[in-house]
Formats: sequence, C-alpha cells, structure tokens
Amino acid sequence: MEFSARMRELRNEKHLTQKQIGDILNVTERCVRAYEGGDRHPDFKGLLFLADYFDVSLDYLVGRTDKREVNR
Repeated sequence: MEFSARMRELRNEKHLTQKQIGDILNVTERCVRAYEGGDRHPDFKGLLFLADYFDVSLDYLVGRTDKREVNR
C-alpha cells in the first residue's frame, strides 16, 4: 500500500474529513485531496507530523512496511 492509500485509511479510522485533517496539518482540503489522490506528498516535517499524529511508524505511513509500531 502506498502513502496516499495509507493516509486515507488512517484519516478514515479517526473519522476525520479531508477538511478536518487539512486544518490539523495547516493545509487546504484541496492539498489533502492531492495527498490522498497520489498527486502530491507532504514534506518531511509533514510526514513526521502525520506519523506522530496517527501514532504509526514513518515506514508504515509511506508503505514500506505493514507494521504500525513505532520504535521509540
């Protein structure tokens, strides 16, 4: 699974709209649609924020593993 699908899945698990997650990320709803559509990706700081917010590893978020656990 790639980032766009993971982002959509994680957002839906928290029952958030694209607008709500956009407000949390300080980006537009259109930007979130682009993330989930695979047209854009957040910068590194945005990826870190999302991984922390959803409490998943960065590797999980970007689709490199199916293990959600964060190594701390």
